[in-house]
Amino acid sequence: MKNLVSIKLNKEFKRAYFQGKFKAHPYLVTYLIKNRGTVNRIGITTGKKIGKAHLRNRARRVIRAAYLNCREEIPFQTGYNIVFVAREKTPFIKSTELQKVMKKQLCFLLNQNAGFDQRRNGKDS
Repeated sequence: MKNLVSIKLNKEFKRAYFQGKFKAHPYLVTYLIKNRGTVNRIGITTGKKIGKAHLRNRARRVIRAAYLNCREEIPFQTGYNIVFVAREKTPFIKSTELQKVMKKQLCFLLNQNAGFDQRRNGKDS
């Protein structure tokens, strides 16, 4: 159930920030970019603006729980790096609320990325 592969290198986070697609919401910002692997990898970023350590830890826990519940519902293709950036409101919401936001963001980004891949491969006139 909990076999998450995480992003650890700074250059991988930067690549997602500068080259990836993103979708923002007051609770969460999601970045999505293809990787060369066969598994989806996630990275969670919580800045000091969120609050003290216990609030940053709670934000990470809420994001992780929402992703674990959300990944079975979304028809994921493999081979993506997904970076979640917590916002100031993230520690104060439940994971079920965040799951709805995350699901919308990931579906939007996956559809947007699929259209980009089709244009790139010449399938779209």
